[in-house]
Amino acid sequence: MTLFRSRGAFVAAALSVLSTPALAHVTFETAQTTPNSTFKAVLRIPHGCDGQPTLKLRVRIPEGIVAVKPMPKAGWKLETSKGAYVRAYQVHGETISEGVTDIIWSGSLDDAFYDEFVFQARFTDAYQPGATVYFPVVQECEKGIAEWVQVPAAGEDPHRLASPAPGVKIVAAANASPVARKVGALTIDQPWSRATPGGAKVGGGYVRITNTGSEADRLVGGSFPGASRVEVHEMAMDGDIMRMKPVQGGLEIKPGATVDLKPGGHHLMFMDLKEPLKEGQTVKGTLVFEKAGPVEVDYTVRGMGAGSGALPAADEHKH
Repeated sequence: MTLFRSRGAFVAAALSVLSTPALAHVTFETAQTTPNSTFKAVLRIPHGCDGQPTLKLRVRIPEGIVAVKPMPKAGWKLETSKGAYVRAYQVHGETISEGVTDIIWSGSLDDAFYDEFVFQARFTDAYQPGATVYFPVVQECEKGIAEWVQVPAAGEDPHRLASPAPGVKIVAAANASPVARKVGALTIDQPWSRATPGGAKVGGGYVRITNTGSEADRLVGGSFPGASRVEVHEMAMDGDIMRMKPVQGGLEIKPGATVDLKPGGHHLMFMDLKEPLKEGQTVKGTLVFEKAGPVEVDYTVRGMGAGSGALPAADEHKH
């Protein structure tokens, strides 16, 4: 009996489940990692199938996860299936085009007991911060099968699924420093944004811009996925109140100068956001300069408390 579909089809699969307890799903002990990193996966099995002992555990390895090495388990037979990857991957200068696609442990685990199954795997650059990688798992029991293979659709809460596949979220490395982008005389460094709460209609963008040329340029706007427009804003006193308002004509970057767009100072505003920004995401956007023209940048989304200064309230941007 074939319990897994093809590697390309499993993401959309939501197979029927003979036994789906409301709680105690199959999960990973650590549920996050960074791109291009080796991950120790500890799969937690909290119960059998409707009171029956687990006799076999199958784990499907998604495309983009390579160099898989399962850990032998005392009292259990260990098998793997291997196959070609959809594309080749570079790992430490070596090209890898095939590897483990399935891991199977066979033994016996009573329904009354809990156990863990371990494997090591390399997460490639096929997955970037903000993505979640799902590993379909099937328990074959003495009488019945439990299939943890459901993958949430975009925007769907995985906790609402009856039999969710265990997932690993990809987050940005804590010490990751984006490579500066140089366009003509301008150097674009460290673009980032803050996570926003659900329902927020505005977001902030921050970046360091250095002009090494002999002529001034101006940052006049940009584009951002899910936003109707991008505006350059500044904080300025209005009587005794500090308010935020658009910079008319764009922000000047003088020759030899470095300008920091940061919370509490000049910044970009992403207007009319259609969905919240989530910590760990990398979002591609565009900065537009008067002379240099459009420049593509990658915004790293940090936590809501990142930086200093307050994110402007939505009602402050009704002009």
